[in-house]
Amino acid sequence: MQPKMTLIEMHSFFEQVFPQVKDKFEVLDLQPMAATVRMHVDEADLRPGGTISGPAMFALADVAFYIATLAMIGPKALTVTTSCNINFMRKPEPGDLLAKARILKLGRSLSVGDVELFSDGSDKPVAHASLTYSIPPK
Repeated sequence: MQPKMTLIEMHSFFEQVFPQVKDKFEVLDLQPMAATVRMHVDEADLRPGGTISGPAMFALADVAFYIATLAMIGPKALTVTTSCNINFMRKPEPGDLLAKARILKLGRSLSVGDVELFSDGSDKPVAHASLTYSIPPK
């Protein structure tokens, strides 16, 4: 099953539907059942001590899985998170974060999968999230 949206279509969708975050997240790659997304980290994403905050990492995991799901089902803005569990594994390095999202099961009403987060340039995950999204009926 191939993605129903291209990188250009995904960027255009975010500009139209989520202009408040279009510059925060960058879709780097869309594959069948997978997406790679960059979060441009700025001072608002940091917590005391200079590390990236948990809520910022959660946001990246959530957005990356949303993108992976939309790529497969098409631009359905009302697709929503129904559950997310995130495990923080190590302190992220300063700088941007990358998310590698994959869909493990895509049904008519649910998308289930996971996301690994990495500091840019590192192959050691800083966090792992398991997510389920609800897909609106046709």
